[in-house]
Amino acid sequence: MNRSIITVVGKDTVGIIAKVCTYLAEKNINILDITQTIISGYFNMMMIVDTGNITEDFHKLTSDLEELGASIGVQIKCQREEIFEKMHRI
Repeated sequence: MNRSIITVVGKDTVGIIAKVCTYLAEKNINILDITQTIISGYFNMMMIVDTGNITEDFHKLTSDLEELGASIGVQIKCQREEIFEKMHRI
């Protein structure tokens, strides 16, 4: 399994989860865990996903997610789990 971490942050609007999840389903990416919250009108979501079945390059995936985020007014970042863990280790 190739696990990755996706974070979505920005001003809350209708359809953020739907658009991100639709994109992931189209790319055959399974959501393993998801949490989201809205604080004072700001949306924050973190997902752990399995990218083991993607057919395109991982860098293309991250670029596409960033573009999707820009189109819906949020910031979307995707990192491989091992990189995320190393960056956030105390």
